[in-house]
Amino acid sequence: MNEEKELTLVEHLEELRKRLIIISITFVLSLLLGFWLAPKTLNFIKQQPTATVVDWNIFGYTDGLMIYVKCALILALLITLPVTLWQIWLFVKPGLTEKEAKGTLFYIPISFLLFLLGISFSYFLLFPLMVNFLSNVNTSIGAIETYGIKQYFTLLFHIVLPVGLVFELPVVILFLTNVGIVTPDKLKRMRKVAYFILIIIGVSISPPDFLSDFIIVVPLLLLFEISIGISSWSLKRRERLNVTYE
Repeated sequence: MNEEKELTLVEHLEELRKRLIIISITFVLSLLLGFWLAPKTLNFIKQQPTATVVDWNIFGYTDGLMIYVKCALILALLITLPVTLWQIWLFVKPGLTEKEAKGTLFYIPISFLLFLLGISFSYFLLFPLMVNFLSNVNTSIGAIETYGIKQYFTLLFHIVLPVGLVFELPVVILFLTNVGIVTPDKLKRMRKVAYFILIIIGVSISPPDFLSDFIIVVPLLLLFEISIGISSWSLKRRERLNVTYE
């Protein structure tokens, strides 16, 4: 019995090693692709309305290089994400029933699409609002705006990436429902607390004005309500399938 357990553990570790190697190779190849795409991506961003009014000054010898590397890393992570999700699913698949494996497979495209949706929402809507608000504040106090590429992209990354992660909320709730950690009733009971937390998150990553807060907070609250609906649907579906199989 102990030998069987030890063999099973060794097999699991070997399988984990295999998945990590595939993810690592994918990341390295994606990073090379990211270095090739980085100049094109940066030039695309430079042509957007929020960037055309900003002179991309460099105040340090390494500023340009660091932004180039960060851009390549983000592109590599974005390309590697679906492969990583796929490898995670393959790793846990042997421990799932056939029904559970089929039910969790769609997490991969949904997670990736929600992340892209969050990035697009924050980049094309929230980030311009933030830039315009801060620029208006600086102008109102008579400040001379002299920005560098480092300042521009630091602000961009601090807004875009967190919002992209927050948009994963429905998938996280669905996963927690399927493993029995949360239920629709629990989510409804904690609605006030969840609203408070989401409002704090929204206000923290949006410009300090009502319109911007409204634009970011409302989608977050809608995401939570959508998560409750998805959780309820998943629970009813699982109960219906259990009844069918019984």
